Amino acid sequence: MIKNRRGKQTVLFPGKPVILSAASVVGKKEGSGPLGQWFDTKLQDDTFGEKTWEKSESKMLKTAMTEALQKSGKTKEEIGAMLSGDLLNQLMSSSFMARDLHIPFLGMYGACSTMTESLMLGAVLTDGQYSDNVMIGASSHYCTAERQFRMPLEHGNQRPPSAQWTATAAGAMVLSCGSQETSPAFMTDGEGKAAVAASVRVTCGTIGKIIDAGVKDANHMGAAMAPAAVDTLLNHLEDTGKSITDYDLILTGDLGYIGKDIAKDLLVDAGLPQKEVENRYDDCGAMIFEKGQDVHGGGSGCGCSASVFASYVYKRMKRGELERVLIMSTGALLSTISPFQGESIPGIAHAIALEADKGGI
Repeated sequence: MIKNRRGKQTVLFPGKPVILSAASVVGKKEGSGPLGQWFDTKLQDDTFGEKTWEKSESKMLKTAMTEALQKSGKTKEEIGAMLSGDLLNQLMSSSFMARDLHIPFLGMYGACSTMTESLMLGAVLTDGQYSDNVMIGASSHYCTAERQFRMPLEHGNQRPPSAQWTATAAGAMVLSCGSQETSPAFMTDGEGKAAVAASVRVTCGTIGKIIDAGVKDANHMGAAMAPAAVDTLLNHLEDTGKSITDYDLILTGDLGYIGKDIAKDLLVDAGLPQKEVENRYDDCGAMIFEKGQDVHGGGSGCGCSASVFASYVYKRMKRGELERVLIMSTGALLSTISPFQGESIPGIAHAIALEADKGGI
């Protein structure tokens, strides 16, 4: 008998796996943006000392993973599996990172939805008692994505206003079974005072469906992904019996400015209160950059939501500033050739519900 399923798409985690630690690495442009103060490592040179952009991205992901592991107090031998993905063919960044860390590895691909996909499956492993601890992560890099999906940077092609800027960023977390006992953790609150940190736990996840709105413009991905985000959110609320007011923050991953506005309109059209949508909903791609940074449609990429979740969201929950959060990475499942074959862009979004246990870890 299936016990841990609610409705059509939502899985429950009764043990409430705990996110022990998180780490983020971002490029110079991202570090100069509105969320710069929240990121752990901000590069001054997006090459990160490497000879190729691809090696740079892999090094960023490895750095985020290593820092998250160090913060967790665990050793590599205590990690049962590592789940990670990126945008590159054959998951180059993740595979080469995993080659260096020598931890059992599951490569994940959901385009820009990879972070929540990895987090959900990591929660399955820990809550199902298949592993005490797992590591999850995702990365992207503006230069690697441009070279693979669009044009080499040397080409100097003009980007249309709707085009989004792939974030040069990586995020990583260590997730453990909820029954695992750890010592109380302390951190600095918003006023600089030491306080017992809340533990951040994963309560449930909603598996997204592919929603294809018929968008064929590869430079208009926010519009392609927004319907999938709305579908996942509405199904999550229906499956769980919750309302939008049950969350302090609902955050999509990669819709940017245009996609965010489309999602808001669709949510209001579906009957959600406009005031609550305005107050509780936001998008990582609209938060990580300022419009004055010349990013056109806003941010995107696996690393966009991964870095914001692992920094801004996680740290605010640890401080007790956010109690219940729903995070939804959003992915555009196009390939390098599908737009040239006249295909539309399938969208996907997976949702993860987090709650802060203010009793401390």
